[in-house]
Amino acid sequence: MVAIDQIADRCDLSKQRIKYAMKKGAVWLTHAGKEGKEGHTQRLRRAKKQLNVGDTLHLYYDEHLLAVEPPTATLIADEGDYSIWHKPYGMLSQGSKWSDHCTINRWAEQHLLPERPAFIVHRLDRAASGLILVAHKKSSAAALAALFEKRDIDKRYRVIVHGNFGVYPRTINNEIDGRTATSKASLLSYDSEQERSLLEIKIESGRKHQIRRHMAETGFPVVGDRLYGEKEDDEDLQLIAYSLSFVDPTTKEQRDYQLPEELMANFN
Repeated sequence: MVAIDQIADRCDLSKQRIKYAMKKGAVWLTHAGKEGKEGHTQRLRRAKKQLNVGDTLHLYYDEHLLAVEPPTATLIADEGDYSIWHKPYGMLSQGSKWSDHCTINRWAEQHLLPERPAFIVHRLDRAASGLILVAHKKSSAAALAALFEKRDIDKRYRVIVHGNFGVYPRTINNEIDGRTATSKASLLSYDSEQERSLLEIKIESGRKHQIRRHMAETGFPVVGDRLYGEKEDDEDLQLIAYSLSFVDPTTKEQRDYQLPEELMANFN
C-alpha cells in the first residue's frame, strides 16, 4: 500500500490535507531495519511512496503551524555545491518534527534552479537576520561545517545596542553553557539622542545566542532582544550577520561575501 492510503485509513484528514502536510514536512517515514532493529527516519513528501513491510509512518499535524507562511529569503550567491542567502527575520535555520516549510534550507530547495537538496551548515537565530550558508551535497556540508568547527570562517555582525559603548574595542570571553565563547566588539557610531550604539562584532565561536548574551552581560543589550535585554522593546532584534569570508574547501579559492546595501537597513 502507498503512504497516503495508510495515513488516510488511520486519521480523519482528507487526502488533500495529508498531501498538504507532507509538502510542509509534517510526515516522517521510519524504514524497517534489519534483524528487528529500527531503520533510519526521514521526512516523507511523496504521497504515493510504496511502503515495505515493517515501515512506520508518523504524522505531526498542527494546523496553525502549517498555515504559517515563510518570509522571503534573498539569494546572494549560488556556488553550485553551496549557496549563500540573506535569511530574513522570522525565518528558521532548522525545522522540527512538525514542519520545515519556514526554514532557509527548504526555501533553498524550492527556489534554486536547478533544484538541489539543501543541508544545514550553521545557524542564525530566528530573530536574527543576515548571511547564511546552505550546502547542496553532504560532502560540502561536512567540509563547510569543519571550517566553522576549526574557526576558519570569518563571521562579522552588526548590532545596535542600548547605551554608549565607548570608542575602545572590547573582547568578551564569558563562557556560555560551560563552553568557551569569544566576541570582539568595536564601535561604529553612537546616537546620543536615542542613546544607542552601532557595533561591529566578530565571533570566534558560535554558541547559542552568543552575541545577545555577551552584550547583555556587559551592560549593552541588543535593541529588540526581549529575552536577554529590555522587555519593553517593541522592535525586531537589531542584529544582522553581514559578512562571511573563508577559503572554499574544494577550489581553495578565497570567498568573501557581504550583504548588499539595500539589505543593511539601519546598520550602516
